[in-house]
Amino acid sequence: MPPRAATVETVGPRAQAAFDVLVRRVSAARPHDDLKLLRRAFEFAARLHAQQRRRSGEEFILHPLAVAAVLAEMEMDVVCISAGLLHDAVEDTPATSEQLAREFGPVVAHLVEGVTKIDRLDLQGHAARQAESVRKMLLAMVDDIRVILIKLADRLHNMRTLEHLAPERQQAIARETMDIYAPLAHRLGMGKIRGELEDLAFSFLEPAAYAQVQAAVDSRRAGGEEFLHGVDRKVRAVLSEHDIPARVEGRIKRLYSVHQKLERQRIDVDQVYDLLAIRIITPSVKDCYAALGVIHSTWRPVPGRIKDFIATPRGNMYRSLHTSVIDRSGQPFEVQIRTDEMHRMAEEGIAAHWKYKDGGPGGPTPEQDDERIRWLRRLIEWQREIADPAEFLAMLKVDLEPDEIYAFTPKGLILSLSRGATAVDFAYAVHTEVGHRCVGARANGRIVPLRYVVQTGDIIEILTQPGHAPNRNWLSFVKTSRARQKIRHWLNIHERQRATEIGRGILERDAPRFEVSLKKFSEAEIGRAGAEFGFTKSEDVYAGLGYGKISARQILAKLVPPAQRTPNQARRFETRRRTAAARAPRPGSPILVRGFSDLLVYRAACCAPVHGEPIIGYITRGKGVAVHAAACANVRNLLYEPDRRIDVAWAPTSTEPQLVKLVIHSDDNAGMLNAITNVISGQGSNIRNIGARTADGQATIDLAVDVTDARNLDEILAGLKSLSGVHTITRVRGSRVSSIR
Repeated sequence: MPPRAATVETVGPRAQAAFDVLVRRVSAARPHDDLKLLRRAFEFAARLHAQQRRRSGEEFILHPLAVAAVLAEMEMDVVCISAGLLHDAVEDTPATSEQLAREFGPVVAHLVEGVTKIDRLDLQGHAARQAESVRKMLLAMVDDIRVILIKLADRLHNMRTLEHLAPERQQAIARETMDIYAPLAHRLGMGKIRGELEDLAFSFLEPAAYAQVQAAVDSRRAGGEEFLHGVDRKVRAVLSEHDIPARVEGRIKRLYSVHQKLERQRIDVDQVYDLLAIRIITPSVKDCYAALGVIHSTWRPVPGRIKDFIATPRGNMYRSLHTSVIDRSGQPFEVQIRTDEMHRMAEEGIAAHWKYKDGGPGGPTPEQDDERIRWLRRLIEWQREIADPAEFLAMLKVDLEPDEIYAFTPKGLILSLSRGATAVDFAYAVHTEVGHRCVGARANGRIVPLRYVVQTGDIIEILTQPGHAPNRNWLSFVKTSRARQKIRHWLNIHERQRATEIGRGILERDAPRFEVSLKKFSEAEIGRAGAEFGFTKSEDVYAGLGYGKISARQILAKLVPPAQRTPNQARRFETRRRTAAARAPRPGSPILVRGFSDLLVYRAACCAPVHGEPIIGYITRGKGVAVHAAACANVRNLLYEPDRRIDVAWAPTSTEPQLVKLVIHSDDNAGMLNAITNVISGQGSNIRNIGARTADGQATIDLAVDVTDARNLDEILAGLKSLSGVHTITRVRGSRVSSIR
């Protein structure tokens, strides 16, 4: 008999009952584990959180208990579940990591510390704290993968109770979940948690689209379930006839997955071939292929819809056979065929690794590691050099995209790459030096351009040339984080060297114009002259001059202060100061450059940021400061030269109207144009241009609208999204189109 759970006086009956259920579940799944640690963790957490309440009004301890329950469903060990009970102790109570280590041991303390968010005063802004918290969690994951299992369980329960938070917090947490935690669960093979996180986040990020998809799926659910029951019976019968042992399950596709397919392919729900699916689970790989043959001999397969993830597993080690077939009534459905082990790994992923692990509590040994852990270590290595928080999060999102492409080297080595990866990405996946020296490529024996998008099954041969160097234009088409980071690193080093040489020449050229002799000043004095502009060494000053971030006049003015200038020097400095001031932004300019008053500023045409949107300033030689939206696709290509970044901010107020271009995809309904114009005029905005095209009952509407700021734009978008029949709204930035979510 398992030991009876101790009663804690500081918790209510609901919490005590939840802990009793937790004890029974853990005892049943792991009968040999010592539950004393679990009980002590519960009592400790209950005392720490005794006076705390969640936004819902519930006692706080119910949240750690729910997190522990999710971990228990994964059949994790007692150490992990105990850390789940304590996961908020350091972040939300006076408890310290040292105290947890004394009470529960260093492993529990390490797990809790790994999921504790960073909230230091020296990290300015939410983005910086978010980025460093995620980076810290990833580093802790490398030592012990249970860190992310606890974090995913925490995020899952928070998403289940997100309705109690303010709308702004709901949006922020749901977006972070969709961008980071759901993809991370996918990369770790945890399909069950990933699916629920995506559906929950989808419901908060796009409630109108969620309701639309839910209604479409629900209207087909009863008929779909009846259809699946009939298919289930027939599958069992035909497999039994061929002596193939198997169990059969049916499922209806998750709402977010349906939404993605509708958006990507612009089709109706009735055209989603895998809306309904049958899963066949067999004892062996041999039985999987035998079952596939039986299915294809019984139903007509859809051409091009057969995928063999057993022979070529996905990057997250997902293995299964997929095929789509059509029955005699014309109803399409998907069939997934896998073994019991494959099914367990598809649902639980890396958690299954821990469930059956008999080793010590400190984490898997290198021999026990699988590809998911090796991928994680590579990810940490690639991201280590990225200092900018926004860039780190942007590149992390790219890295978390599912691996979909599998290509071969001429020697037969298989490499997995993100969908859309090019020949240059492939070269860097082989080796950094191969990427640097890449001059061409062959795909399946024929010469292809470096922009060639690699396809699954391609045999790629990279052509190299000694002494060749990366090209800046590669940044415009490479897909993978590894390639982008290696190219940027090389360019940054060599561009800085070039900028330093240019800057030194600029200072030497301009000094005589102010009657200043640089020979009188040491390198240290030149470095100190740049202190006000954020430089500490003379090399930094020269680089700043070369990039155009500062002018020679500003440095020379520090070297020769007003009190030490001759009358002729004073006259020359004043003349140049007036010239620079004439180029400065006029009073009332909507954009300010922090720390500078004489730089020309303009909005970048590629993204045309709207007042109030997050923005990034970038020095362009001879043109001043180009201000990009932080979400601009070009920003990622510019950031390889961080010395040319400059802090910019919107002025507190601005009345200048700013043009925004939108594309609306909707049903071709009578009155749709009138409804759209009413929404825009109702927000006090002016329509500069409007056009519409229709085909097959669908309409595409192009709009050019004046807005005052980001809030005005958000209100217009919210009004447009609420219109019945509107499917998607996209914003056109320059020549690019970005989805509005």
